[in-house]
Amino acid sequence: MTHSRSPRPLRSVARPATLGALALGLAVSATACSVSNSGGSGSSADGSTVRIVLPEEPPTLEPCEASLTSTGVVVRSNITEPLVERDPTSGELGPKLATEWEQTADDTWTFSLRDDVTFSDGTPFDAEAAAFSIDRAVNSDLGCNVEGYVFGDVDLELEATDATTLTVTTPEPDPILPLRISFVEMVPPSTDTAEKVREPVGTGPYAVDVWEAGQSLTLAANPEYWGDAPAYDAANYVWRSEGSVRAAMVTNDEADVATGLGPTDGAGDLAVEYPNNETTAVRIQTTTPPLDDIRVRQAINMAVDREGITSSLFGESAEVAAQLVPSGIVGFNEELEPAPYDPEAARALLDEAEADGVDLSPQIRLISRTALFPRVEETLQVIQQDLSDLGLDVEIELMDTAGSTEYQERPFPEDSGPYLLVIQHGNQAGDAAFSMDQYLLSDGFQSSGGTEELDQQIRSAEELTGDERQEGLADVFAEEPTEVGQFAYLAHMNGVLAVGPNVSYEPNSATGDEMHVFEMSPSS
Repeated sequence: MTHSRSPRPLRSVARPATLGALALGLAVSATACSVSNSGGSGSSADGSTVRIVLPEEPPTLEPCEASLTSTGVVVRSNITEPLVERDPTSGELGPKLATEWEQTADDTWTFSLRDDVTFSDGTPFDAEAAAFSIDRAVNSDLGCNVEGYVFGDVDLELEATDATTLTVTTPEPDPILPLRISFVEMVPPSTDTAEKVREPVGTGPYAVDVWEAGQSLTLAANPEYWGDAPAYDAANYVWRSEGSVRAAMVTNDEADVATGLGPTDGAGDLAVEYPNNETTAVRIQTTTPPLDDIRVRQAINMAVDREGITSSLFGESAEVAAQLVPSGIVGFNEELEPAPYDPEAARALLDEAEADGVDLSPQIRLISRTALFPRVEETLQVIQQDLSDLGLDVEIELMDTAGSTEYQERPFPEDSGPYLLVIQHGNQAGDAAFSMDQYLLSDGFQSSGGTEELDQQIRSAEELTGDERQEGLADVFAEEPTEVGQFAYLAHMNGVLAVGPNVSYEPNSATGDEMHVFEMSPSS
């Protein structure tokens, strides 16, 4: 079938290695990853249920939205699984529902699939289901986050040549197609194609058991799981907006794992710091006056005291950023320096723009998502003060996930007025092409603008491999601030978890986006 468009010091975890783009062109074969089975009944202390507290309730568990942190942290490789999966430490792609893959033509990749997998509802997983899942996420009109984040406007041709063989053909040769495919979660062909689903069916070690909206979400071990049974029979999620409350729940043995903590939230000896590949930035809406004038955007960039924000609010769990991705990502430019904090030069740029007729009087909205990262409200207040000192009228607006997503993803709201959006971008793939396609292309899914010249530079760099790819992508990051100036970068963040004494779990750079419950087990 063919488819087309239809306190002690925080413990720390090492930063992942750079992903080698050329390695993706090789066929890969290995056995599936598994975990040992233990457990029992009763509370988490005896191995039955692990209790996790999140900053916010997942807005949905729709698998094609799993690139959203608040969704993916529950869904990815817990409820649903991809064909291949990137190891966050080595950067290598490994097998999941596919056992091996190879580039069989310039524009075609062929995947060999496992023959012993069923979905949690008993539906067999096969090449038809894989083709359906990719077609639904990438080629449909659902407006999936994974489509914009990973594939852009590219449609794929998919063919199930037999039950365990899938071919994927791209309009142009794509050297990192398997890496892109790793972002697509598999769902059964019975999944709705007209509407996104709230509670998915998947092949993962867990399935949705009970979701009490606004209260809690429980996953139960999937008896149909093709791999070894997970250590916990269930995972129970609750959510609390205050980091100090989440930390206290772990220290008081009301929860086993708390996510999204700041270093001062009070987790004490139970705090674990890890690199999460997240970069915090202010995205400037480049098409709305007065932000459509590059001098105004550059003035905003120079007026933000990112050094002060990072040192006073984020502490040692972050470093000042000069670009959209941290070190360890293919395309990171080691030579870039953060924009200088220079209010006088910023004011001079605004005076120049105003003298040329730019009206600086409209109120500028400063928008962010509640609980986007620890101390987000204080961060917004500092930015507001920095820009108010320039004479700009800036108003803070905090929104829930659904509200802020409207301003983050295309199509942007009409008549929204000028606004700045504080974002946190995590490059889960290890290659800057994903960040650029999403945030730097003129029509990128989360880009507010660009230029034809920069678009061409991005596309040319993405056709390269190896050292040439690294150099080409790095040059884009050097060019964007002077040619477009869409961002005021703030910091490369580290994550902090609280992990209770009854649980064994080591976070990694992917934990902020996808926290695998099967990697957790009761402490011995």
